[in-house]
Amino acid sequence: MSQWKSKIIYGVALACLVSACATPPAVDPAAKLDSIVAEADAAQKAGQTDKAVKLLKDATGAFPADKTPWIRLAQIRFDAENYGDAISYALEGLQRDPKDKVANSIVAVGGLRLSTKALNDLRTQNDLNGNVRNEAQGLAKILRESLGETVLVPSRPKVVARPAPAATTAKKGAAPAKPGTPEPSGDGANPFGSLQ
Repeated sequence: MSQWKSKIIYGVALACLVSACATPPAVDPAAKLDSIVAEADAAQKAGQTDKAVKLLKDATGAFPADKTPWIRLAQIRFDAENYGDAISYALEGLQRDPKDKVANSIVAVGGLRLSTKALNDLRTQNDLNGNVRNEAQGLAKILRESLGETVLVPSRPKVVARPAPAATTAKKGAAPAKPGTPEPSGDGANPFGSLQ
């Protein structure tokens, strides 16, 4: 019987050894996510934006509670000036971490850039009037107050010119401009001129 017992013990030991070799080592989820993000960053740097986006989208499914892939997606879209997608991805990141500064910045700046473009489009169509105009002026006021500024878009710095000869310095009867009054630029470069 002792030979029979030793065969059983040997068989059990062999089975334990085989099962231990067959079990893959536990993978740290944070390390796996870091690896995916690093691979996406490398793809982005190599100009393979589509690959980077796919890797990060796959990571959002594999790690649904983590903000990192969402915020990286938002940054990629923001850098590509695709502000709608950037804001959407940043908002997903903010659901996971409401205090994330990068995501909050992307939402704020991306929103302002979309608004600026829309206001420029309306201005060129001469359709900035009525309720839209009033709402834009209200938003401009809120932005000025939030930023602690009296003017949202500062006028261009004045170029100091040499004084002209005395005979041509000022037209007779012309009133000098009030200090602090923005000078008209004439080129339409300031889309917020009427909102200041």
